[in-house]
Amino acid sequence: MIDGAKLLRAGGRPARVSNMSSNEAIARLDAAVSALGDVHVSAWSDETLQDQLGELSAVLCALDAVLSRVADEVRARGLRVEEPLAA
Repeated sequence: MIDGAKLLRAGGRPARVSNMSSNEAIARLDAAVSALGDVHVSAWSDETLQDQLGELSAVLCALDAVLSRVADEVRARGLRVEEPLAA
């Protein structure tokens, strides 16, 4: 079974934003977006999706929790999380 929290770690250690530079934190977030952009569940067979549904659900819930925490930390400082303007 996949541990969703481990997906957000590098080298087996927790990714602690407070212990890394802001540039490194942004680079890790960009890398996560890039990696997730390659995931296309629509290409999975129904059988594969059914077999992986428990693990997929756990990972999606872990991702949601971490992303919500990061966004909440931004909002707690009186800032807004906004979609970038189109170029």
